[in-house]
Amino acid sequence: MIELSTEDRNELAKNSFAFPEQRKEPLENASHVRNAVARFNQVKNVTDEERDAAWKRIEAAAKKFDVELTEKSWREVGK
Repeated sequence: MIELSTEDRNELAKNSFAFPEQRKEPLENASHVRNAVARFNQVKNVTDEERDAAWKRIEAAAKKFDVELTEKSWREVGK
C-alpha cells in the first residue's frame, strides 16, 4: 500500500476519506480502497448512517480505481 505521510494526509480534502468527519480511511488509490474495506469494521464511534455513507464513497472509489468489491454492503465486510 502507498503510505501517506501525516503532512500529505492532513492536506487531503475531507471528501477524500470514507469517513470524512473522522478523517478515516483515505480513498486516494486502489490500494487505499482495498485497505478501507479491510479496516471498515475497525472504525469506532460512527453511526450506521455514517457507515452507509462511507460505503457509498468506497463503492464510488472502487469503481473509479477498478477495484472489485465482493461485498454488496458494509454489513457483509468480514463475513
